[in-house]
Amino acid sequence: MSVRELVVLGTASQVPTRHRNHNGYFLRWDAEGILFDPGEGTQRQMVRAGVAAHDLNRICVTHFHGDHSLGLAGVIQRINLDQVPHPVTAHFPRSGSHFFERLRHSTAYRETVGITEAPVDADGVLATTSSYRLESAKLSHPVESYGYRLVEPDGRRMLPERLAAHGVSGPDVGRIQREGSVGGVSLDDVSEVRRGQRFAFVMDTRLCDGVHALAEGADLLVIESTFLDEDERLAVDHGHLTAGQAARAARDAGVRHLVLTHFSQRYADPEEFERQARAAGFEGELTVAHDLQRVPVPKRR
Repeated sequence: MSVRELVVLGTASQVPTRHRNHNGYFLRWDAEGILFDPGEGTQRQMVRAGVAAHDLNRICVTHFHGDHSLGLAGVIQRINLDQVPHPVTAHFPRSGSHFFERLRHSTAYRETVGITEAPVDADGVLATTSSYRLESAKLSHPVESYGYRLVEPDGRRMLPERLAAHGVSGPDVGRIQREGSVGGVSLDDVSEVRRGQRFAFVMDTRLCDGVHALAEGADLLVIESTFLDEDERLAVDHGHLTAGQAARAARDAGVRHLVLTHFSQRYADPEEFERQARAAGFEGELTVAHDLQRVPVPKRR
């Protein structure tokens, strides 16, 4: 049985706290695993969350500020120590390639696994597999930053009442799915499009076109909300979002489940992020993330 869920490894912005580790997010998508923005301490958080190095197929880094990338050294060395048997691909802004190389080779270790480096330098499709298309979009931050989006291919949903009406049953149901028609009955006659699931990951950024493009129609949106609305000036100056801005972007994009994260250490009450997000008009499912939380990707519509 396939599993699609987000495992939150850390939620702190810039400075970790007693209760919040630096950033780190693991997306389990069927048989694949994607690690986003491994900040300092990610390797230990993976152990606590039951995420193994063998679970990793891709690493996606939005930008090279330390709270989003300092954990790369430990994670990459763990991949090699555990001799992960499959390829691991790393996506990151091309302008930060020198930072990736420094982190990858920051200390001595035995390199047993080849990490495929796939730098990002434009919006577009980064990879296509049988179960998703990985896309990128540029964000607005003091250093170059990209967000990521997974899009599952659309499928077909068979409709029992139409099958019965057209007299299609038994082995013919499989045949019509494979061949497109049976006895003059087309696949369109007995089914409808089943929209693929969409996951979006948006970290450090001001509001920009990239935020809206990534969030559009997402079933699960993970998005930074470093500041509360009363500190919007700080958010703009430092290239971040407030809880209200993130929620309005999610509302306008038709997001089903919104996950707020990347919180400044200045705030002691996480519930205020939820209050401001609701006040901004977001009515879907809402999670104010905490470390080691598991958030399922919503079921298909």
